[in-house]
Amino acid sequence: MQYNTTKVFEIILLGFPNFQNIKNIFFPLMLLIYCVTICGNLLIILVVSYSRSLHSPMYFFLTQLSFTDILLSTTIVPNMLHVVLYEGSYVSFIGCFIQFHCFLATESLECLILTVMSYDRYQAICNPLQYTSIINFTFCVKTTVFTWLIVLFITLMMYITISNLLFCGPNIIDHFFCDFEPILELSCSETFIVKMESKLIAVPLVICPFMVIVISYLYIIITILKIPSVSGRQKTFSTCSSHLAVVSLYYGSLISIYLLPDMKNMKNAKKILSLFYNVVTPLLNPMIYSLRNKDIKQALEKIVQRIHKRLYT
Repeated sequence: MQYNTTKVFEIILLGFPNFQNIKNIFFPLMLLIYCVTICGNLLIILVVSYSRSLHSPMYFFLTQLSFTDILLSTTIVPNMLHVVLYEGSYVSFIGCFIQFHCFLATESLECLILTVMSYDRYQAICNPLQYTSIINFTFCVKTTVFTWLIVLFITLMMYITISNLLFCGPNIIDHFFCDFEPILELSCSETFIVKMESKLIAVPLVICPFMVIVISYLYIIITILKIPSVSGRQKTFSTCSSHLAVVSLYYGSLISIYLLPDMKNMKNAKKILSLFYNVVTPLLNPMIYSLRNKDIKQALEKIVQRIHKRLYT
């Protein structure tokens, strides 16, 4: 088959054509969400790092989640704001390529970190006597390095595969960022192998982590139900309720996107769902953990009191 060999060097992101009438509201709202997201997640990292009482595996992984949320939000939102402001935007093909792979890496990392956090809660609730011997500093470091290596390896695999495709037009993406399916639609090469590879990658990055989370919480629920006192059950459940809320938001929106059929009239729905788990979820994560976690609130109050004393003494 003969293809037009003109290469694509520039891509047009259409963004949200239907939101043009509310651009003056939508743009400052997204900018505010981005600023609050960065400040909220940085605050979580600083509070955990500064407070010795929070130097535990659970909060170590929480800082990793906050760092990942900052990376994810920074990968998507600044360019999206440019697209919204100018009602569409040009982006270089290389820039689009880089954005997709950064997005892939951060989303993959978030899935794995949420999985490790669920395993941590499982050990803390179901196996408390051996928790400190299993979930220790060495485990935290090794797990973090291992997750990063997995993500980098898979991202490299996808980079090599997609870079071998021929992109010769069209050069228009009806989305606010460079996602996987929209990029493949620009290719004039056969994309069957790439799509199959993405489905295989989804097994260790999405399906297996999701199954681990589900199984972990099944055991957690069974253990909690065996506690005789109501106050004991509530206290134990409170230690994992924040993580469960974050997992539900993240996987709920992620699964909804990829379960929706590929139809033209569903593109707006997919954009809104993508907006939720790429922009809103990183905002909600620090709020959920700070509002529902007594340890973080107490540590934050102590830091504020110390700052207040230094300023006025």
